[in-house]
Amino acid sequence: MIINGKNAVLGRLASMTAKKLLLGEEVVIVNAEKVIITGRPTQIRAKYVARRIIGSPQHGPFFPRSPDAIVRRTVRGMMPKEKKGRAAFKKLRVYSGVPAGMQEGEQLAVKAIRSNFMTVSDLAKTLGWNGR
Repeated sequence: MIINGKNAVLGRLASMTAKKLLLGEEVVIVNAEKVIITGRPTQIRAKYVARRIIGSPQHGPFFPRSPDAIVRRTVRGMMPKEKKGRAAFKKLRVYSGVPAGMQEGEQLAVKAIRSNFMTVSDLAKTLGWNGR
């Protein structure tokens, strides 16, 4: 199953993806940099910067900077922490943009947003992602 992340809400996308993975489907998420996070951008930035600061550079916990890794990490947080969850998580692929030879996919978790939001690519640039 191919899911287009454009204008999808991060939490909704992650929970729907986790359910599909636990049912045994292979899931590919494209356009991960266009996924949105609702809320005030200043609070979102503060929350994710605090997560990056926790731990040590040698021993972790390690928090990602790139948009595709941020989306992947969010899906991982919604998976069960035992063998079944780890096996299902291996069937997930996340890409920034659309790889050559792959179609866009279907839109899931898209909702009309009337509040403040920011995209995952904006968040990633705040965290130190150079962008490709």
